[in-house]
Amino acid sequence: MSRRTLTPAEIGDIVRATRKAIGLRQDELAGAAGVGLRFIVDLEAGKPTAQIGKTLQVLSALGCSLDITPPPNPNGARKS
Repeated sequence: MSRRTLTPAEIGDIVRATRKAIGLRQDELAGAAGVGLRFIVDLEAGKPTAQIGKTLQVLSALGCSLDITPPPNPNGARKS
């Protein structure tokens, strides 16, 4: 299985494409997700500092899922 790291710009593109595919305006998505319109605009533009919690709310409102795969050897992972 190949691993893929999404960039903020790619996440923004996915959000925009999904929103348009289901026929929502940016303000409608903002209301459905409980975030501000400015946040949707910034997220779709690929703003790298977008808050993860709000991003997850938007993805959920769109019916998207986000999968996180831990490294195959967590003991060898770098500690923070």
